[in-house]
Amino acid sequence: MRIIRTDASSGGAPSTSAPPPPSYGPDTGLLDRGYAGSCSAMLKVAQMLLLLIGFICVRTSPWTNNNSYSYVQIVCIYDLIMIFVFYIVYIFRAYQKLTCISWPLVEFLHYLIGTILLLIASIVAVAKSSNSAGLVAGAVFGFLATFMCFLSIWLSYKVSCNTAGKISTSSVAHYP
Repeated sequence: MRIIRTDASSGGAPSTSAPPPPSYGPDTGLLDRGYAGSCSAMLKVAQMLLLLIGFICVRTSPWTNNNSYSYVQIVCIYDLIMIFVFYIVYIFRAYQKLTCISWPLVEFLHYLIGTILLLIASIVAVAKSSNSAGLVAGAVFGFLATFMCFLSIWLSYKVSCNTAGKISTSSVAHYP
């Protein structure tokens, strides 16, 4: 059962004034300015910077073991690209148009898998560093990015739990 409020049921005369002008807040326009300044967006930017610096450190260091260096680079670039994709999806509100995808769940799974791979890559970089300063620096930035990804996992898990709770609560509330 739904209650529909009309001008007649509100007790007042129908309004003859012009509609209010469009608001120019964080939820209007092409970009979501509210998300751009949020903690989640700043965390993604920090992760991307740490991963980029870690990648550059490993790339410019002299290689002693081709496989371990390549693995660290691939993991850094994979995480960097995926975090950038999520940033673009949220900043341009693509999640509103692609409703067939559970974005909090996809982001949670990405961060879970990506963080585990990044932790392994950072451990491999430390183990294979053999006194290479570039690889040690890449490993340090990898560990910092891993910590930031753990924070994102926590935030993503928190969002997906709250979203699931709101969906089930709102769907029950509309049925008698």
